Amino acid sequence: MENKRPSIYEECLQKGISRRDFLKFCTTVAALIGLESSGVAQVVKALETKPRLPVIWLHLQECTCCSESFIRSYHPTVGNLLFDNISLDYTETLMAASGFQAEACKEETMKKYWGEYILMIEGSIPTKDEAYCCVGGKSAMQIVEECAEGAKAIIAWGNCASAGCIQAANPNPTGAKAIHKLIKGKPLMNVQGCP
Repeated sequence: MENKRPSIYEECLQKGISRRDFLKFCTTVAALIGLESSGVAQVVKALETKPRLPVIWLHLQECTCCSESFIRSYHPTVGNLLFDNISLDYTETLMAASGFQAEACKEETMKKYWGEYILMIEGSIPTKDEAYCCVGGKSAMQIVEECAEGAKAIIAWGNCASAGCIQAANPNPTGAKAIHKLIKGKPLMNVQGCP
């Protein structure tokens, strides 16, 4: 994977961005996430070093409490994970882009890192009528199938994704199901819990 995905700094150099502008960007990032001036070096190191694992994080039928827990995690902090381990390329809850721009980002990540990205799914999948939980004119099931096809592995994040949770309770009007009941043939990790 390291040969295929350059570091963020390498991508900046390829696009003609100077070292000075790169350092200005790192200073801005450090300030935006609330780091002291001594934290700029951590940002520079993270963006210059090895590539991080690309992640697509889907939100389906859920309340976003699992994302809230992730954001508020203390050890490791979300900053450490994002700077050192993963590249959160798509997540509707945390990304600045929305609509067509967000969907284009997801499509680009899937195409560029086919077979390399991790698919995280938060929430159960509605299976009735293909009308519940639609994004960009596609049903949740269509989105999951498209994203799962090129994923290296899948993480079902929280009780909704790993067990169906309250959405799958009787009478289950949306036909909510856990990920493992619908997607086969991929490594899958169920991370149970509901904060």
